[in-house]
Amino acid sequence: MNIILLGPPGAGKGTQARRLVEERGMIQLSTGDMLREAKDSGTEMGERVAKVMAAGELVTDEIVIGLIEEKLKGDNGGGFIFDGFPRTLAQADALGELLEKYGKTLDAVIEMRVDDDALMRRITGRFTCGNCGEVYHDETKRPKVDGVCDVCGASDMKRRADDNEESLRTRLMEYYKKTSPLIGYYYAKGKLRSVNGLGEIDEVAASIAKALG
Repeated sequence: MNIILLGPPGAGKGTQARRLVEERGMIQLSTGDMLREAKDSGTEMGERVAKVMAAGELVTDEIVIGLIEEKLKGDNGGGFIFDGFPRTLAQADALGELLEKYGKTLDAVIEMRVDDDALMRRITGRFTCGNCGEVYHDETKRPKVDGVCDVCGASDMKRRADDNEESLRTRLMEYYKKTSPLIGYYYAKGKLRSVNGLGEIDEVAASIAKALG
């Protein structure tokens, strides 16, 4: 089974992708992870990625699609989860062509719906343990002892620099302008399944499992 997880920044796509990897043996294709992996690989494609990133330029569609194609050539295990790709209609067309080229199908597109204000509270309140990566939140999941990780006992709490209201509104605007048209695109193809992305992690996972059948 090959699926796309679609939703704004902070909707929980990465968290749910990891659950699907664990439970179904699927392979998560996160563009961010692939770019970092390529940059350190020493391959010809990796050198192109490193050069673009070092110059502070945006990675082109050609490069991202090339990285996706490299993954599609290999063993797909229980299928692929496209996380963070496609972001535009042009990328969606390119993905469709790649899947057809390698004899694969897109089975479902899971839209993780969120309320912007609730999403804002979720994102601006989150922080993580710098040692083990455990995620906390100012309102919904504080550590038992302030400043001390429940999991590993470290006292190195971090917040992402872009987890602030101004930055998030900019990222949301970018999403609505470029990526939200994909909702209509995949609805027209009969692939779209919508779930509430703001429930508890287990609730969202159950909704996704039901949507996938």
